[in-house]
Amino acid sequence: MNINNKTLVSNIVAENYKSANIFKSYGIDFCCNGNRSIETVCNSNNVKENILIKQLSNCFNTEIDTNNYQSWDIDFLSDYIYNKHHKYIEKKVPEIKQYLDKLCKVHGVGHPELFEIYKLFTESANDLTTHMKKEEFILFPYFKKLVEASKNNTVVSSSQFDSVTSPIAMMHEEHDNEGHRFRKISELSNNYAPPVDACTTYKVAYLLLQEFENDLHKHIHLENNILFKKGVELEKTLQN
Repeated sequence: MNINNKTLVSNIVAENYKSANIFKSYGIDFCCNGNRSIETVCNSNNVKENILIKQLSNCFNTEIDTNNYQSWDIDFLSDYIYNKHHKYIEKKVPEIKQYLDKLCKVHGVGHPELFEIYKLFTESANDLTTHMKKEEFILFPYFKKLVEASKNNTVVSSSQFDSVTSPIAMMHEEHDNEGHRFRKISELSNNYAPPVDACTTYKVAYLLLQEFENDLHKHIHLENNILFKKGVELEKTLQN
């Protein structure tokens, strides 16, 4: 991939997810706000363009994600996101809430930020549950209809919306909300760095939170920057 200062962050990460670690190191949001150029993010984050471009180019030369998500049909990618990321959230939410609840009870007096972290995570868990059901029962099935119509050269059956851009806009907004919540959680937890005297439970809770955020970043990236874009393109193709 030829990278210059006009290249969009989302396109770079879509081509090679390994580049996400480079953007993370500079505090650059690649999932919810990925539709910005290298020039724009460098200016807003006080990063030198030539250094970032060189690091990204080296990443493409040495590290390639074995999963070529861009080449996948949207029905297959939808299933992958459900099995890999939706199920991960369903599994991890109760575990993390249990750890945070214990931390608040044992360490809350000395570390009052734990109560806010618990509150934010609980809000996120509740909203993500609703969000994922919208995708699983409305958006993903529609993507499968699009693929089926494309393969069989048939008309797409009726849906609950005039265009897929409408529910996708809602999904984008909800993704932005989660991005904001986890930026706040990261700040409150000192970027998931437990206190020097932290017990094992404290350390494990922060590790799980960080792992959860990292998975959510990839989850949102796959939807915002690949799945949704491909869905819009396929719908337009079928309507022409």
